[in-house]
This record gives sequence, C-alpha cells and structure tokens, in this order.
Amino acid sequence: MSISPSTCDPRRPLQFLEGALSDADQSAFETHLESCPICRASLESKAGDVQAWSEVREYLSSFGEDADATRDAVQESSEIGDHGITAVLKLLAPTDDPAMVGRLAGYEIVGVIGCGGMGVVLKGFDARLNRFVAIKLLAPHLAASASARRRFAREAKAAAAVVHENVVAIHGVSEFQGLPYLVMPYVKGESLQKRLDRSGPLGVSEVLRIGRQIAAGLAAAHAQGLIHRDVKPANILLEENVDRLQLTDFGLARTVDDASETRTGIIAGTPQYMSPEQARGDALDTRSDLFSVGSVMYTMCAGRPPFRAETPYGILRRITDDTPRPLTEVNPDTPGWLEAIVGKLHSKEPADRFVSCEELAETLEQCLAHVRQPATVGLPEGVTKLVKPARPGSAGISAARFMRLMKTGRGQMTAGILATATLAGVFVMMRQPAAELASESGLPPAGLPESTLPVLDPALDWDRVAGETELLKGQAEELAGRAEQLWDGAKIPSAEMPP
Repeated sequence: MSISPSTCDPRRPLQFLEGALSDADQSAFETHLESCPICRASLESKAGDVQAWSEVREYLSSFGEDADATRDAVQESSEIGDHGITAVLKLLAPTDDPAMVGRLAGYEIVGVIGCGGMGVVLKGFDARLNRFVAIKLLAPHLAASASARRRFAREAKAAAAVVHENVVAIHGVSEFQGLPYLVMPYVKGESLQKRLDRSGPLGVSEVLRIGRQIAAGLAAAHAQGLIHRDVKPANILLEENVDRLQLTDFGLARTVDDASETRTGIIAGTPQYMSPEQARGDALDTRSDLFSVGSVMYTMCAGRPPFRAETPYGILRRITDDTPRPLTEVNPDTPGWLEAIVGKLHSKEPADRFVSCEELAETLEQCLAHVRQPATVGLPEGVTKLVKPARPGSAGISAARFMRLMKTGRGQMTAGILATATLAGVFVMMRQPAAELASESGLPPAGLPESTLPVLDPALDWDRVAGETELLKGQAEELAGRAEQLWDGAKIPSAEMPP
C-alpha cells in the first residue's frame, strides 16, 4: 500500500503502535515514515505507550560515540525522570519510620534506586524477613497501556521461570494501587556498563570470568525455553565484593517457539548488541543470544561496542554485513585465542557459532583456568583449533609489541639489539656458501642440469623450519630481556650469547 504525505491516513500511527497493520501495510508505513515528518510527529503524539516511544527514541539515538549510547538502563528514559519518580512517591502510604520515604504494601521504602522506560525501581526493606529488596513498579502513566502491562508481566514470568545464581530472582509479583510491581533481591553493586564507563577495558581474566557467568545464566534461561534478546552491559549487575553477576531485565524475553514465529520485520533489543538475525527482523533461536554475548565480550576487551555508526541504518548494516575491527588491533593485550572465541561468537550464520551457551561457559571456564595456571593447564582443544596457525618463518615479536617498545627509550635500545641480531643472522646467511645452504635445506645447488635434480616432496620439511624459527624467536626474546635488564641497571648473570 502506497502512502504519501498528501494522503496521510490519521489512523495509521495508532494502528502501527497497536500492531494492527498487516505485514504489507506495516512495511509500507515504515518506509513512509522515513520521508513524512507529519506522520512521525503524529506517531510521537499518539504514542500513549511512552515505553514504546522511549525504546524508539533510544534506538534512534544510541549509536556512534554519543554519551547516551553507554548510559545505564536505569537512566535511559527522559519521559519518566523526576516527574515519574515524584508520581510514584506520591502513591506511597505514610510510614512511622522517619528514615523511610513511605510504605508500599508490606515494604518500607528506603529510597529510589533508579528509573527506566518501564517504571521506577525502589529500595525497600522487608521487616518480616529482615532483608532489603528491590521493587520495580510500573510507571503510573503507563497503567492504562496494555502493551506495557504485557511486557511487565512477561518479565516477571520469564525471570521467575529461571532459577540460577547468575539470573536475578523474583521474590514476588503483586499490585499496588492498580500498578503491578516485582520484588527482587537488592543487589549492591553496579552494572557492567557503569564498570566499563568508570574503568575502561577489562583484563583477560575478568573478561573470561564475566563472560562465563553470562553464558551460564543464559544457558539456564535457554534450558527453560527462553531467549533473552536484550543481552547488554546495562543488564548485567556486578555484585559488590563478590565475584558474581546477575543477568537482569527479561522484559524482551520470548519463548523459543514465540521467537521463531516473530513477524518478519519486527526488531526488538538494544541495536549495538543485536544479532544479525535480530537486525533483519528474522526468526530467532537461542544462538541469537550467543552473538550478543560476543558483542559484550568484545566491549569488555575493547572498552567500546564492536559495531558503531552515525546512523541507525549504518549500525544495522554493519551488524549484518561487516566484521568488527580485530580485537588484537584495538587492544594489543588481547590474546589471539580470545579474539578467535569472540570471532566465532560473531559469526553471521548462527550455525557457525558455538552450539550453546552451555558449551561457551565450559570453554571460557577452561580458558580461565589456563590463564591462571598457564604452565600446567592448556587451552581447550576447540580453542586452539580456532586460532589460525602462523605461516612457518613468521614467528617473532609482534608488530604491536614492537610499536609499544619503540615508545620508550628502553624499547628503542631493545629494538636496536633485536635489529642488530636480525641483521647479523642475515649477514651470516649471506656469507654462507650457496652449496652449504642448499645442503642444509635439502635442495640441490644452483647450476646442476635439470636431469640431475632429485624429485622433491612438495611438502617441505616445515617442522624442522618451524623448530629453527622457534629457536631464533627464543634467542631474540632472550636478547630483549637482557636489554631491558641493562636499561634498568640490573646485574645480568653471565650467560653464553646465542651463536
């Protein structure tokens, strides 16, 4: 159906918001919105469901390097803000405790934790069980919104179905003055997003530890037939003084059956952490969450999301078509095998990713054991197979390390010694007679008649070459270490220089 600005149907925006359009009409209207400011304004004004418009606004403005792209989820909604918090506090019953701001059912309310697109999160105290709780209350102005209530109920049902240490628990669901609310454990700490904003990229051990727990929590959700669909740093709570996290916000969660039947063209989730199939609006399965975990792990390593662009369409196109910049270039401290794991998670085809979050959790746990005890614990076989082997003769100090060395005086001296050693090796090879080189390599000397040339095995003796290369690499590394000791003025034990 073709719609033009001169023939705008005033019913279309509301029908669009209510999901009452056919697939063809919806697609046509979405295309029409791109060029019609009248309908865009009408859509915003008719969006009685503020949460729906909040998500659209977030979707359109959360790309590139804008500060809003990394704001924590509890601060993302300008529609609720102070006005919404004030409205909620006015609903609270009076309390006899002067240290509290009011009462909500059987809970004393200590204060406000934050607010999001759906409502306000309060810190409460349960006197019966002598514990603090977090209470998520639907915003008053969304009370009449059927879609907001459905999403709120879906979050409660989905989270309550998953019992796991890495998934936030639901203590109870009820209503207060017509507003539904969830009661959850009070987690003292911060979101992963806030941690990244404050500290930047994380170390390898932290990336593996957090990634393993995210995968374990998702595996528990997947075992219950749920797909989270909104895995992102803002939805991962890091407990204070405890090496444990909790996965939150199941408001977009769907059962596998529902997600596989999602109408084509409908997208839901935070764009920067979507999977390609999410970005296209295709049917989903649990492997969509795996791609999102890959994006979260990339962000932990790099300090920024893997897919960025100036426009929404640009970032969606990058997710579906492009490969992120290699992690070892963004952060040279990232091991190649960790880059390979993230690369597998970022496979465009779901079948090329890990089989399940359970497999991923086990893999990351084994990798973490290797990082902690590299001398006794090796990398999982599946991970070593992911790493592309270096071409024989390419071993040596990486370009990234060389550039880091060159930034300091010590590095310049070290690099000079390495360069000298390399040139010395080349000089020796140049001085060595061609016949000797040919003899050592197994090749005949130049100038022999073709009839006398032996038939050579096409597969050269790369094992021997690689072994000699590794020996040279070790000697170069030893020289680098001795150079750094000399720079520090340390006494170096006498040792034979490599021949």
